[in-house]
Amino acid sequence: MKLANRVEQIKPSVTLSITAKAKAMKASGINVISFGAGEPDFDTPVYIKEAAKAAIDKGKTKYTPSIGTQDLRKAICEDLKQYNNLSYAPEQIIVSNGAKHSLYNIFQAICDKGDEVIIPSPFWVSYPEMVGMAGAKPVMVDFGQKDGFKASAEAVKNAITRKTKVIVLNSPNNPTGAVYNRQALEKIADIAVKNNIIVISDEIYKRLVYDDTKHVSIASLNDKIKKLTIVVDGVSKTYSMTGWRIGYLASEDGALIKAISNLQDHSTSNPSSISQEAALSALKTNDGSVEKMRAEFEKRRNYMVEKVNSIKCLSCVKPEGAFYCFCDISKTKVKSLEFVEKLLREANTAVIPGEAFGLATHIRLSYAMSTEDIKEGLSRIERFVEKYYG
Repeated sequence: MKLANRVEQIKPSVTLSITAKAKAMKASGINVISFGAGEPDFDTPVYIKEAAKAAIDKGKTKYTPSIGTQDLRKAICEDLKQYNNLSYAPEQIIVSNGAKHSLYNIFQAICDKGDEVIIPSPFWVSYPEMVGMAGAKPVMVDFGQKDGFKASAEAVKNAITRKTKVIVLNSPNNPTGAVYNRQALEKIADIAVKNNIIVISDEIYKRLVYDDTKHVSIASLNDKIKKLTIVVDGVSKTYSMTGWRIGYLASEDGALIKAISNLQDHSTSNPSSISQEAALSALKTNDGSVEKMRAEFEKRRNYMVEKVNSIKCLSCVKPEGAFYCFCDISKTKVKSLEFVEKLLREANTAVIPGEAFGLATHIRLSYAMSTEDIKEGLSRIERFVEKYYG
């Protein structure tokens, strides 16, 4: 069968493939420690699960509007106001099957062949693939550890051409944990407004910030940048609801909302009705579960950073948000893919190679796992490095 060019050009997700390989090894009886998964190890809070059960018992198992229920979209508006300082109406919200689905819909709706999309690197693995599937060209702007893995306004400005349609921002960032402060966002916002460039602001990790770090949404800076910004968020990371598949986008652009609504009408239709009821409960109730998870992530982060920086040939900067540590392995003199494959084979420990995120000198370690596994996994990495690269 001859496949369409658009799917033949898609690269497989390295993150998912490494995680799947680690799970297969575990299933065969091998004691594997995996730092790969981008999901919390905590169970979904009980009150959210109870809301889903109640939804089933009440017969809320039918179709909903394709863009999500009115109640959920209203709750999303309230959440955006409280945590992002953003005012939207329910008709400016579209609920999708996860934030990834929201992003896919956005690129399909706004990108044409020949358009350029600026993506600060390191980047989440799916951004360039989604851009390519929409027929546009991803333009990577590289930033390293010395930059705190944050895009400078000057570098973004220098990457703009007459074909530039979009700038993608992800703060807190996957894979680096970097968080943009207000001053940095203001400079990028000025550039976007002056050049009339759309900003996609992926804020899926917004509640997972540490120390004195504050999350700021670029859309909250002023009315001009808000009109150009599409905010993307969801319940997966904050509420440990990765499998429930509920994400959403917010935009003041009525034409965009209509276009994505039509696209969703003819592709997936509505997200799961039961998951929507669970997400509604998540947003409307605060039983302290989110803060407990965030505080535990912060403790794990502190341990991981200290341990990584004590291992010969390895180093990292302290992530300000999310639940990843982007670790520099350049002193081993090997690229991360080789390092990762050998680590899994020789030490039964899975990490994600930096090539997946645009930086072959690094690996990504998730601390969304038990402290015991973090300690054992890092001990294995330390012994592995000492044996082969010490």
